[in-house]
Amino acid sequence: MVHKFTQAGHKVCGCARNAEQLSQLRNQLSSNCRLDPVDVADPVAVATWAASVLDAFGPPDLLLNNAAVINSNRSLWEVSEREFRQLIDVNVNGVFHVLHSFLPAMVKRRKGVIVNFSSGWGRSVSTQVAPYCASKWAIEGLTQALAEELPAGMCAVPLNPGVINTDMLRSCFGSGAAYYPEADEWAERAVPFLLGITEDHNGMPLTVPG
Repeated sequence: MVHKFTQAGHKVCGCARNAEQLSQLRNQLSSNCRLDPVDVADPVAVATWAASVLDAFGPPDLLLNNAAVINSNRSLWEVSEREFRQLIDVNVNGVFHVLHSFLPAMVKRRKGVIVNFSSGWGRSVSTQVAPYCASKWAIEGLTQALAEELPAGMCAVPLNPGVINTDMLRSCFGSGAAYYPEADEWAERAVPFLLGITEDHNGMPLTVPG
């Protein structure tokens, strides 16, 4: 996605936990991009990073919350409390931390689109991924409730990105993940779709076409 957004002329500010991978990505991109190592599960780190971004660039026009982890495949009663807590800290609390840090400036401007990444498993369920399902159902509810609180001119939507061949999918599907599109192929469809979301979509559960 970062490549597609920058190629379209947009300024991208993003964060992730893996500093080494971020550095590699930065080397592939133009200067129209800022990527910082931040753990979204850490509220202080998120608040510090967001304040720096807002000071440098102002409120975002498009805020994407797409950080997530998935539990290892096992029945719910076999999932450890530690693994469950870590998943919720990233998938739910992490989204809250980002929203909490950026929304005041966006609401003050009364402008901006918020996209919280959900999942097909945020609208259905499957065995052995109950914690992940729980987190994505939470994102659906949180986002639709947020949409009702926003002022006119703004938009918040939960987004099902569809099924993509990523490390996360391979942890669930194994070799079967190869039957689904790679991230680059998906981004060709997803980025124009994301850029087309407007205040008219506020509160709608959306799915990337294709």
